[in-house]
Amino acid sequence: MPLASTGDIVRASPAGVGAFNVIQLEHATAIVAGAEVAGLPVVLQISENCVRYHGALEPVALAALAVARRAEVPVAVHLDHATDRALVEEAVELGLGSVMFDASALPDEANEAATAEVTAWCHERGVWVEAELGEVGGKDGVHAPGARTKPHEAAAYVARTGVDALAVAVGTSHAMTTKDAVLDLALIAELRAAVPVPLVLHGSSGVPDDTLRDAVRQGMKKINIATHLNKAFTGAVRDYLERDAKVVDSRKYLGAGRDAVAREVTHLLGVLAG
Repeated sequence: MPLASTGDIVRASPAGVGAFNVIQLEHATAIVAGAEVAGLPVVLQISENCVRYHGALEPVALAALAVARRAEVPVAVHLDHATDRALVEEAVELGLGSVMFDASALPDEANEAATAEVTAWCHERGVWVEAELGEVGGKDGVHAPGARTKPHEAAAYVARTGVDALAVAVGTSHAMTTKDAVLDLALIAELRAAVPVPLVLHGSSGVPDDTLRDAVRQGMKKINIATHLNKAFTGAVRDYLERDAKVVDSRKYLGAGRDAVAREVTHLLGVLAG
């Protein structure tokens, strides 16, 4: 199947779109396998932290693109939480059709200026841009978990920067390992009414399934999940190694992790589809 774009998937979907973070090849193949079982499109995300882990963007990006092209459902490959414009430009050159440029740590005016420049550059090349206003919790102490995005500020930010999607702060926090986040559903509805582009929910690993459904109904469109899948992967690997202390073939325990992630992706895509 031809490579999809995040923008096309988001525009075509009547419900929420699952966007799951890739760390290793096993994650990419698992996410696509889970999406194929669900029969639903999916977004493979590569974060700036993942790039640091691998030492470069190109190897993991090209692998994810190859997995996406072989999928039986539409799959897009997206650069997530990039703070470095050079990384954005490299991603576009490698063939990624969408990027999330994160200038949220900057003062508001500097955030808008930097984001507008990156967005204009990406749009000249047909690339879809996500950005962030307000603060999503759990990122190196910079973002307070109680932060909330103001609808009028979000609308003004989109108008000034020209971005195609906006990540907003409504009660989630990055890297949560328990599902007890409390979302401000009324605020999501207010943001949906005020903001003319799709809304993105970051830090969704900590959100219970029923609340995810409610968030989608209230207007969230792209749902980012990473830690929950890492937890499933690690748990399956740990269980395998505890059962077989003599195993040395990494394919066996990594395969268990991959299968666990695939099952979770199938389940979560069903949740987001309502």
